[in-house]
Amino acid sequence: MTAEGPCAGSGEDHKLVFVGGLHRSGTTPLARVLAEHPQVSGFAGTTATEDEGQHLQDVYPAARVYGGAGRFALDPRAHLTEASPLATGANAARLFDQWRPHWDTSRQVLVEKSPPNLVMTRFLQALYPQAYFVVIVRHPVVVALSTEKWLHGRSLRTPMANWFAAHDTFCADAAWLRRLHVVKYESLVADPQAELDAVGSFLGLVGPVPAGSWQAGRSGAYEDSWRQLAADRRPWKRMVRASLVRTYAERARPYGYDIEDLDVLGPWPARRAA
Repeated sequence: MTAEGPCAGSGEDHKLVFVGGLHRSGTTPLARVLAEHPQVSGFAGTTATEDEGQHLQDVYPAARVYGGAGRFALDPRAHLTEASPLATGANAARLFDQWRPHWDTSRQVLVEKSPPNLVMTRFLQALYPQAYFVVIVRHPVVVALSTEKWLHGRSLRTPMANWFAAHDTFCADAAWLRRLHVVKYESLVADPQAELDAVGSFLGLVGPVPAGSWQAGRSGAYEDSWRQLAADRRPWKRMVRASLVRTYAERARPYGYDIEDLDVLGPWPARRAA
């Protein structure tokens, strides 16, 4: 593979945009609202879960192979880079061919979204060197609470550990990315038009991304649940919460989040040079 990547003949006539972010972070509504722009095509009606590209290809393993939502980033095998043996020209062409039927290729900008893109950015850039990456991030406590129900009795410790494993990996990889825009879910909820305008500008879209199509829930119910855990009548619930605060309070601050007060919102950390 050359320094320019292996993807000649694989979507070079289009602008490929990969949307990433953990499950329940807002990847689905973000990808759908982007696809409302007249220059953009995204997946819809594919019958795959949430129209995610990971389920519409056989080039790389989907997140379920590594434990699925709330767990996949804890498996080191989920982290793919340009060093992967899968990063070949043939696979770039195969992947694009498998996704092509689900896009309107008369449009210039083609969006694919899948949660594991978060830990695969360098791999995808190796396949498609001109790719753009839009990553959406949501508070670790809210993501953990909203995915806990899928983990079959596991405690909040697992999805919280997954959040930090995924975002630590992403932040380290971000230094290698040529075209990256990070948006916080909370900022999108607070001012959808401003945040979508910023995404549209990053992607070079002409005209606004229609904010009226943005549909995503607020996090109030999860914030209430987190506060209530501190006074839960079951001691083990209180102990789990206290343990998570001790473990992650300092690690969350650089990401602009407060583990105790979920209303605190700071900026995403600046990218380090590779």
